[in-house]
Amino acid sequence: IQRKMTPTLHLCLLLAWFCASVYSHHHPDHQHDHDDHKDKQETHAAPASKNMTCHKIAPSNANFAFRFYKQIAAEADAKNVFFSPVSISTAFAMLTLGAKSTTQSQIYEGLAFNLTEIEEQEIHEGFHHLIQMFSLSDSEILLNMGNALFIDEKLKLLPKFLDDIKSFYASEGFSSNFTDSAEAEKQINDYIKKKTKGEIVDLVKNLGPDTVMVLVNYILFKGKTSYWEHPFNYENTREEDFFVDGKTSVKVDMMYQESYYRSLNDKHLSCSVVELPYKGSAKALFILPDEGKMKQVEDALSTMEVFPKWKKSLRKRVLLNFERISLYIPRFSISGTYDIKEIFQRMGVTEVFTDQADLSGITGSPELKVSKAIHRAHLNVHENGTEAAATTVLEISLYSVPPVIKLNRPFLFFIVEETTHSVLFMGKVVNPTEN
Repeated sequence: IQRKMTPTLHLCLLLAWFCASVYSHHHPDHQHDHDDHKDKQETHAAPASKNMTCHKIAPSNANFAFRFYKQIAAEADAKNVFFSPVSISTAFAMLTLGAKSTTQSQIYEGLAFNLTEIEEQEIHEGFHHLIQMFSLSDSEILLNMGNALFIDEKLKLLPKFLDDIKSFYASEGFSSNFTDSAEAEKQINDYIKKKTKGEIVDLVKNLGPDTVMVLVNYILFKGKTSYWEHPFNYENTREEDFFVDGKTSVKVDMMYQESYYRSLNDKHLSCSVVELPYKGSAKALFILPDEGKMKQVEDALSTMEVFPKWKKSLRKRVLLNFERISLYIPRFSISGTYDIKEIFQRMGVTEVFTDQADLSGITGSPELKVSKAIHRAHLNVHENGTEAAATTVLEISLYSVPPVIKLNRPFLFFIVEETTHSVLFMGKVVNPTEN
């Protein structure tokens, strides 16, 4: 954060050091992770219900996800895209606790919240419940979200802001000496490295001389044992062509499995949708547009009508109506690093980054602004190569030749958490060989 008068102060809003690993053999044991959160789980465990608080913010979070994606995709037509919308939303929602006036209203509008339809208290309660639900113990999935404030030793924060950010967002607080930028960077990077299990390192660099506070949000999503509900068999993976565009192809390791999946063909939008469940409450949706139809599908997603329609259609498909499919998905690893400040300014969230910012709810003085906002996300998609997965017997239907869905050209994908109705990750794979 940065003070608007001389001398200036700086707040760096560093968001979403996010890692999703869709394979388990790399980190087979996460018992310690759950030990770390045991107290919070026991204290905050909340039963699932149809009217959970987090459901009230789910539509806005999804709307924000598609709006944010549209901004990225407009500049990255031929590039991979990957980010965690729920992490970005959470970090900026925390910031609204200290924002006032136009600064606050712009952030809410940027996050797709309409204060005539939902109250501020409900927004923060929704995120509070979301963090609770993500932290609940699951024997199959490690899904943790957390927040932290690194505060300059000389900066005095208002008790109300500290209480709210702790009670609603379970934020940790750390004292930092930002006059020694190298030491402060190391302190924050060590925290991020620990919380992401070594997946995100050395992200914080070149802290400005006026930095007085750094806000961190992270989300970690990993499997503990067999991650896919039906793991792919390593022995079926073959090198094949992936057609980046009409003129370019690259060699990829193409995973293959024939099994029963919820799927649909949207003839209106010219695309196929297939759902792959993880063990636990998360699911991945892969969307394969017909050739030349990627932009049409992307534009339709931004209307916020198509995604719910797909989910509703897929939910109606009971077990007996599952379709047997020959499914081909490339093994891939992608990352995305984004300047949130630049993207938010294009979305109309401008004042918080300027000398007109009103973040007086943080210190009681309107001398702060957000100087930097960074988001990094990383994803690995793999066969899930545990010993049991490597020996999985492939079921073969003798009655008919199943339809084929082969993701051998650019595709979209989502990872959603069903209990909270949250879009955890969203991305587009244009070239699986580019990390």
